[in-house]
Amino acid sequence: MSDVKEACFEELGLGQSCVTHNRVTEEDIIKFSEVTGDVNPIHLDAAYAAESVFGERIAHGMISAGYISAIFGTTFPGPGTIYLSQSLKFRAPVKINDMVDTTVTVTELNEKRKRVTLSCECKVGDTVVLTGEALLMVPSPKTV
Repeated sequence: MSDVKEACFEELGLGQSCVTHNRVTEEDIIKFSEVTGDVNPIHLDAAYAAESVFGERIAHGMISAGYISAIFGTTFPGPGTIYLSQSLKFRAPVKINDMVDTTVTVTELNEKRKRVTLSCECKVGDTVVLTGEALLMVPSPKTV
């Protein structure tokens, strides 16, 4: 049994946010390729990537997007949250060993439908690498 608190719509407020910090490793990129089947050489082949616009291997953009998902399902709002939609704009590459700072912020609450809209941003240092908006369904407290 988990000791993680389940999400509760009534505890959320406009402007509330959560930040996480994740370092992207070569192992993360390899595992992501294996799980998804995305074996684009820009992620895996140093010689190929050296000839690209980036000049080196880059992480899959969806790894950064995954950090957003991890926040929603485990931390904020947390377990019980249902991901309904997500828009994403990839603004800059993430490279091996970059530290990705992920911030999600509540921008809208729909009490009638128990829906929460959040802005999403991933940064490497001062560079924004991903922006987007998510829509979640967050349950009310369980009654006994």
